[in-house]
Amino acid sequence: MKNKITPTQHEVRLGADEMIVTKTDLTGRITYANRTFMRISNFPERDLLGVQHNIVRHPDMPRGVYRFMWETLKQGQEFFGLVKNMSSDGDFYWVFANVTPDLDASGKAMGYFSVRRRPSEEAVRAVVPVYAAMMRAEREAGPANAPDASMALLKQLIADQNTTYDRFVLGLYQD
Repeated sequence: MKNKITPTQHEVRLGADEMIVTKTDLTGRITYANRTFMRISNFPERDLLGVQHNIVRHPDMPRGVYRFMWETLKQGQEFFGLVKNMSSDGDFYWVFANVTPDLDASGKAMGYFSVRRRPSEEAVRAVVPVYAAMMRAEREAGPANAPDASMALLKQLIADQNTTYDRFVLGLYQD
């Protein structure tokens, strides 16, 4: 992540009926952002379009989650996940994200759509220790190996629960 924003301890929450919607190209550059995203992230449209979506990545988010997301998307599948993001002023917000490939008429991916909702407090409480363990694994592995180390930890955690990633993460989401 290239931005040098200092994280705060202030949480911004999506309204119960609000949804964040963005669209990116195949490399993750934002091509569309709805007004809710602009308001929550505190970025004007001109600072979002053409920029990598990781502009809102919070430093508490394990890189392995994003490695897993990109693997899933490149297989043509949709991805679900709880994500902690950071606004332009350092505040944070949690979202339950659904990212899907945007396909052309021949079925070839042209980019990605992402729709995010407010997660339940229970889901956030459940995922925080998982992400903390993943972050420890990343620090121990070093920068070059961090994403693979934390993704392996996540996959092992899921396997230990005798479930799939989708069942695990969808089980966290509650309306």
